[in-house]
Amino acid sequence: MPRFTALIPAAGGGSRMGDAVPKQYLDLAGRPLLAHSIERLSRHPLIGQVFVVLAPGDGHFSRHDWRAFAGKLTPLYCGGETRAASVFNGLLAANDAIEASDWVLVHDAARPCLGRPELDRLLEQLADDETGGLLAIPVADTLKRANREGQVLATESRENLWQAQTPQMFRYRLLIEALRGIPPAAVTDEACAIENLGLKPRLIMGSARNIKVTYAEDLALAELILASMEPQINADSTGTGSA
Repeated sequence: MPRFTALIPAAGGGSRMGDAVPKQYLDLAGRPLLAHSIERLSRHPLIGQVFVVLAPGDGHFSRHDWRAFAGKLTPLYCGGETRAASVFNGLLAANDAIEASDWVLVHDAARPCLGRPELDRLLEQLADDETGGLLAIPVADTLKRANREGQVLATESRENLWQAQTPQMFRYRLLIEALRGIPPAAVTDEACAIENLGLKPRLIMGSARNIKVTYAEDLALAELILASMEPQINADSTGTGSA
């Protein structure tokens, strides 16, 4: 059986939220936003450990109660200036706990609504894949290309376009190699780094519910989604959900 490890980069400040508290610690349904993302991964029986990569000077994490995830959750205070740098630093810091052939699932701290069916699908469909892949959904909206003045230059075809989500799942050794060979500022996600090696990550159907909280109004939407997911979340936590 392959081994699965999760890594959550959570070293950012979330400046677009317009709040003094880093985005990952904002309240969502009575808990920090980060706690929901950790829970989605730690509750899965196939995921053996969850590493969360924090800024070196993070003073917020220790103020919260993480005992519900004891035995699986490990904080790493080695976050970098960019997402890619945080992921790379986290992978290096966790080196002793991860084998070269283990799968690593990198998940956004600000995606608290990851569904168990999507996570199951990712693990099952990529377990024997040579490269790995990511959750994504086909682009449904009409796309416009604009100029600097905000005027439409063209309507772009959305055929074969997908919107990337997380988790993104790749072998430990491959991900280290991909991130080492590209400037962190040029990497928008892990799949981008893998593509830079000439490989083709697989797209696994995700869900529109797996939103990324970017702006303040996204918190209210995430709370509504979580409320709608409550029966499935409860089933997962009691071990009655699908494996």
